[in-house]
Amino acid sequence: MGPKRRENVELCIDEAPRCRATVALAHGAGAPMDSEFLEELTAGLVAQQLRVVRFEFPYMAERRTTGRKKPPNREPVLCETWLRVIEQLEAARYKKIVIGGKSMGGRIASLVADEAQVAGLVCLGYPFHPTGRPEKLRTAHLESLRTPTLILQGERDPFGNRQEVGGYHLSSAVRVHWLADGDHSFKPRKSSGRTQEQNIAEAVEATASFVESL
Repeated sequence: MGPKRRENVELCIDEAPRCRATVALAHGAGAPMDSEFLEELTAGLVAQQLRVVRFEFPYMAERRTTGRKKPPNREPVLCETWLRVIEQLEAARYKKIVIGGKSMGGRIASLVADEAQVAGLVCLGYPFHPTGRPEKLRTAHLESLRTPTLILQGERDPFGNRQEVGGYHLSSAVRVHWLADGDHSFKPRKSSGRTQEQNIAEAVEATASFVESL
């Protein structure tokens, strides 16, 4: 028997005329691909002449049809889903494919980026460790990552704040862009004088510049 054929993943594609590149984004562990955060970010990227492709991992797609909440699939299933999405994008002859996503979606993308040989990786709030467990790092593969990578991180992110991440050993391919006073969804405190909309707009600009540089 030959290798098992991967089933197609349903894709949500937003694009402007004459797109410069394709950015594929996966959702985080608890919110779907059409969360307010990803909707706002997608709109910004499309305005930057980028094609944005979103999809849902099997457990989230099932939640959408049944209404029942389930925990995320096991890591091999999540990785396999990402690889299938990349295959579909390549089959569509999209050029300059950058993958990434919110929190868990970006982390899983970082696990397959080198294998898939994508142009780049963008992580929106990388979960460097579980909240309250800074000793349980999820950074081993980031030390040898070869894919050009942009991590957009709120300075107060409980999954890895600016002080903590500054002490990590990351590959020279990884660049971290800090969003002022932001939490895991880039939301700052009112006292900072910043807004979440400003931080998301900054994340869009940084992502567009990163994609252009590849």
